[in-house]
Amino acid sequence: MDELGQLSGPIPANFDAENAPNNEDIEKQFSVKAVQHLETYWAILEKVPGSKLRLTKIDDEIMEHLKRDFPEFDPAETINEDELKSKAGKERWRKFMMAYEKRVDDYNFGTIVRTSPKVEYEEHTTIFVPRMQFYAIEIARNRAGLNDWIHEKASGAKK
Repeated sequence: MDELGQLSGPIPANFDAENAPNNEDIEKQFSVKAVQHLETYWAILEKVPGSKLRLTKIDDEIMEHLKRDFPEFDPAETINEDELKSKAGKERWRKFMMAYEKRVDDYNFGTIVRTSPKVEYEEHTTIFVPRMQFYAIEIARNRAGLNDWIHEKASGAKK
């Protein structure tokens, strides 16, 4: 299991998300997991340039699939949350994500992604997304070298 995937456990097979009541404690636990994930990812980016990082064993396949299904996606651009979460956007991403249902652990677990590769994680620069969406976006950003500044900044601060 990849380092990021170790942060969450399996969802019970009989769990019915559509009919599950909202439970504040469960929501807090999901939030804690999402924050732990972003902190772990940021710490990794500080230690390793994103362009040298692999997030999954199938990064190449995910990248090709992203290019094929979202040819307009530009990893350098700021993500438009309204477009991403529109009915059409959700349908496109759901189709993309379902290809990884049996192949990527916690493919649909809630995760936090930055709206732009140029910013740090902050309240107004993040979106809550399924993990597969995070992987696709961040793999594209890493391949383009857009997250390398994080390592450079952290390395410069240590000098």
